[in-house]
Amino acid sequence: MEYAKNAKKDNFCHDCHKEILIEGDDIQNGVFLAYEDSGEMINIFKCNDCYKKNPALTNFRRCEVYSRVVGYIRPVQQWHTGKKQEYYERKEFKAQI
Repeated sequence: MEYAKNAKKDNFCHDCHKEILIEGDDIQNGVFLAYEDSGEMINIFKCNDCYKKNPALTNFRRCEVYSRVVGYIRPVQQWHTGKKQEYYERKEFKAQI
């Protein structure tokens, strides 16, 4: 099977993070799923229990965070290292009325 070549080295359930046991070409306690997202292949394992609850892939995209820097609203991921560090060091203050 091709899943062994395409899957991650650490074989854990995508949802509950339970270890998936693989013996040769057989998956003992789960299923292998392959999805395509904007041309990128996403290969995951799900344990049998999680697959029965919900066979679909969810929560596979990172949340893109936007913030204002020097007058522009941009994704934080696209900022250079110095601005990213500045963002992570920011503190929120609540106004007392």
